[in-house]
Amino acid sequence: MIKRLLPLLIGMSVCGVALAQAVPATAQSATTHTTTTTTRTTWAAVPPTGALSEDAIKTAIANAGYKQVKDLEFKDGVWRSKARGGNKQWVKLAVGPVNGKVYVSDAPSKLTEDEVKAKLTTAGYQNVHDVEFEHGLWSADATSANAKDVDLLVDPDDGSVIAKTDD
Repeated sequence: MIKRLLPLLIGMSVCGVALAQAVPATAQSATTHTTTTTTRTTWAAVPPTGALSEDAIKTAIANAGYKQVKDLEFKDGVWRSKARGGNKQWVKLAVGPVNGKVYVSDAPSKLTEDEVKAKLTTAGYQNVHDVEFEHGLWSADATSANAKDVDLLVDPDDGSVIAKTDD
């Protein structure tokens, strides 16, 4: 019995000594510097001039094979919704406000990031950066031909701009 308890007692005494030691204080600077960056996008809360009506957007969704549209709202430059497809699964959709094209949130892009940058440059945009593919659309920041900073939403199939707002 003593042979079994002896290692336990030694271990406990070593741990007790180790835990009893205070952690040395480290010198800290009296000045702390914190930088906060806030990105603010000014997407309009209403569809742009020349945009399709809400009924036309619902028709475009139905024509794309989706049923039971819910939570349709204009947000971040496009119409956003959930709908049931032919497989009866709910999917998140974005719909171009002017072209009425339906983009499925989890669908892959036919274009690469470099191809999107090239298409936007060809369309007259400069300093194209922060190009990301998310929610079925490409987004990018750029400078327009009239030297304004803009946020863009780009079609993942052909690289055309489907929504634009001042940055």
